[in-house]
Amino acid sequence: MIISASRRTDIPAFYSSWFMDKINRSYCVVSNPFNPRQVKRVSLKKEDVDLFVFWTKNPDPLIPHLEKLDRIGFNYYFLFTLNPYSEEIEPGLESVEKRIEVFQELSRLIGPGKVIWRYDPIILTRGMDLFYHREQFDFLSSALKGATRRVIISFYSSYRSGDKRLKKAGMDIFFPENWEKKRKEFLHDLAKIARQKGMVVQGCAQKDLEGTGIGRGKCIDNDFIEETFGLSFQAKKDTGQRPGCGCIPSQDIGSYDTCLHGCLYCYGWGSKKRVEGNFSHYNYEFPSLAGTVNENKEFK
Repeated sequence: MIISASRRTDIPAFYSSWFMDKINRSYCVVSNPFNPRQVKRVSLKKEDVDLFVFWTKNPDPLIPHLEKLDRIGFNYYFLFTLNPYSEEIEPGLESVEKRIEVFQELSRLIGPGKVIWRYDPIILTRGMDLFYHREQFDFLSSALKGATRRVIISFYSSYRSGDKRLKKAGMDIFFPENWEKKRKEFLHDLAKIARQKGMVVQGCAQKDLEGTGIGRGKCIDNDFIEETFGLSFQAKKDTGQRPGCGCIPSQDIGSYDTCLHGCLYCYGWGSKKRVEGNFSHYNYEFPSLAGTVNENKEFK
């Protein structure tokens, strides 16, 4: 079983204590995001978990615990999102310089092959055009040279909550004229920049990549997992993900509306009030992250 920790929230940044408590107890409880009354007990025993995939913008709080995960014998890798956006768009994050330092530290500890950089999502506005993203990608890839071998990119996918938050901040999505032609040229440039830094670029849920030098990628990728960890999984699609996603199946243990980063574009939260309410009731000893089940009940 592959454990995703987590597409729904940043467990390493905010819930490392909860995660390690669950490792000690060998299980956690996960609520169905579409039906909170439906809960599931998920084993975190070594013999039941093949791999942890950590999705994060700040793994720093989890880093001190990696030695214990190694001692137990768990396999894991990180999907580290590092974007160039201002505090207005990503209000809950440290400076870019600090996050680069953390990325480099994590890479030194576990190796560049197990830290995948996500430059995602690429948000296009009149103030953040293709030229802006070329420059920022060049800057960040230079800073991360030697610290990673793979970068996953995707363009921002429009949806109501994210669009509304960005628009309120004065950032309307803007695509230039001759978009498809310019898009391919832009992607070709990113691939070239990355190659110069010893990285391969892959597209997450991106169509029409022919001729760009970028291949279709998977964040939870059976080929990468077999190459890196020697674990074999069928290359079947996770049906719980969006249509363009190529990831193989995993069990997510996170909860929506629990991440405190507050990134305007993120689908993982809908209401700041709900996030703050969930966090105010958070207890690392609760079996489920959001405390949406009876926290005093033991799930045997």
